[in-house]
Amino acid sequence: MKTGIQGIRRAAAVVVTTSAVLAAGALTAAPAQAVTAPSIVAKGGYAMDDATGKSLYTKAADTKRSTGSTTKIMTAKVVLAQPNLNLDAKVTIQKAYSDYVVKNNASQAHLIVGDKVTVRQLLYGLMLPSGCDAAYALADKYGSGTTRDARVKSFIGKMNSSAKSLGMTNTRFDSFDGIGNGNNYSTPRDLTKLARSAMKNSTFRTIVKTKTYTAKTITKTGSTRTMGTWTNTNTLLNSYSGAIGVKTGSGPQAGACLVFAATRNGRTVIGTVLASTTYAQRATDATKLLNYGFAKKV
Repeated sequence: MKTGIQGIRRAAAVVVTTSAVLAAGALTAAPAQAVTAPSIVAKGGYAMDDATGKSLYTKAADTKRSTGSTTKIMTAKVVLAQPNLNLDAKVTIQKAYSDYVVKNNASQAHLIVGDKVTVRQLLYGLMLPSGCDAAYALADKYGSGTTRDARVKSFIGKMNSSAKSLGMTNTRFDSFDGIGNGNNYSTPRDLTKLARSAMKNSTFRTIVKTKTYTAKTITKTGSTRTMGTWTNTNTLLNSYSGAIGVKTGSGPQAGACLVFAATRNGRTVIGTVLASTTYAQRATDATKLLNYGFAKKV
């Protein structure tokens, strides 16, 4: 009886082992499931693998569209490319900057006329609350010319020169902040190229992944003022694990735009959605492209 039981056990073990081997073989032989490309609401979309530059997703990726405040990525890039840049240099806020945002009902950092604000603070004011007043101050500071208009024109020229050097062949800037004058456009592919280049700068990377920032400035009387806290308009920083940037944009023609980037397991996916329908939808679209990008093998 004892021998019989042992024999049954051995036979059962052989069956189990054989089944396991067959099952393992079946698993090995099964073809890998293809990752299905997502459907997004945005009229244009693009995603790439940051390390290789390989395209992961395209939807009207080379169609020219209004870009809204995603333009400010180039504004920041031009400033950060200035030779011998001093991020602690102080810029006195002019009434013209305040008048400009009021006239255009534009997003602003609420800079106060007469305050002395550092270039670093202006960059945070540019990229987090998307301050058009901060953009104007930076263009005025880093353009060349004897008048403000000349300096702004010079700065926009630098933006276009930088775009050309990056191979952004379907891009044109005619403003420092995205409030275009009829000739300010780009594409999902070009904006992703721009963001990929800008993210190589450590100061830029630090700024665009910052969720909130409190600025303390020097008033015209020499006292210190706390400007308040700027909150990043990029909601992916709170909703998407691994999100590291980059910039929102919006406008009557632009719709809801987002240039985005995230890193997971040492891999970075970067991309753009243009002309989505709402702020929530652009984040949903970007989330779909990031998930798809990370799921794809490169």
